[in-house]
Amino acid sequence: MSKPTDFAYYLTKYLSDYLPGTIGASRNTVASYKDTFKLFLSFASDTRNLKPEKITLDTFNKKLVLDFLCWIEEERECTVQTRNQRLTACHAFFRFIQTQEPKLLLKCQEILDIRKKKTKQETVNFLTPEGIKLLLQQPIPTSLSGMKHQVLLSFMYATACRVQEVVDVIIMDFKFNGNNLVRLTGKGEKSRFVPLEPQIIKLIERYLEERKKEKLFSVSAPLFVNHSGNKLTRQGVTVILKKYTDAARKVQNELIPERFSPHGLRHSRAIHWLQSGVDLIYIRDLLGHVSVQTTEVYARIDGEMKRKALEKVSPNNYPDSLPVWQSDQSLLEWLKAF
Repeated sequence: MSKPTDFAYYLTKYLSDYLPGTIGASRNTVASYKDTFKLFLSFASDTRNLKPEKITLDTFNKKLVLDFLCWIEEERECTVQTRNQRLTACHAFFRFIQTQEPKLLLKCQEILDIRKKKTKQETVNFLTPEGIKLLLQQPIPTSLSGMKHQVLLSFMYATACRVQEVVDVIIMDFKFNGNNLVRLTGKGEKSRFVPLEPQIIKLIERYLEERKKEKLFSVSAPLFVNHSGNKLTRQGVTVILKKYTDAARKVQNELIPERFSPHGLRHSRAIHWLQSGVDLIYIRDLLGHVSVQTTEVYARIDGEMKRKALEKVSPNNYPDSLPVWQSDQSLLEWLKAF
């Protein structure tokens, strides 16, 4: 049996010990970094004819990592955001390597010098209350599948959760400790509690009554599962949402944006909370934001909506010409010198 390469040794140590044990990275972060290096191994095999057991730390250099990032964008047709996410994983690994192998310090710093690509500022897509109502009317709850889809979309809007949070939520998190709250676990394994309205509680309880008829039912099971009874994936949630946004668009096209992601439900709820008079500080806590500055984007959107609404009702009685004093040069000069 051949001896493991230094790359294999350090990558295993990094993913298995350092990330979860030393720095306490979340399981989602560890999974994301694992995916990055799985992709790298595919890239090395497909484009360089390099088998995993032949890759060493000496194999790496700045050009190889740049070529890998280009491959992600061009061959896999991923977004700039995904490219930058993979670069973040590479940066983190080589920061670790420079503490383990000082002789590779220069190589590591050359890789760390690779900059992230600038991305376009995405507009925040959200639905009006009428759009939300239309969307949630699309699933037909006469089957367990239809009921699950209706509850899933209602839950995502009601809690303004991230897509990973709805994937990770378990039955035990619902009505946590007998309260009308749901526990959501977000970035960095931080948990928060979000109050649930009576309507959504009834929907979930009815759905769980149907789930209890299944042979396998446990309070530690995911709240939402796929057809195989396994935890939903992020992609699965996106597919479900697309199915019903497409259906809603056929009913009333102007209420549903052409592109609408699961995060749009989170944006919609945040804006509706703000419009209902909920303080920005409380919205920050409900969304699980670290800083209120992140939450302020919704205040800006709401302000812009109010401005446009005022423009529609403002009387068109402003004069076309400037007031006399503005055209009086001697008066203007006197005011400037005052």
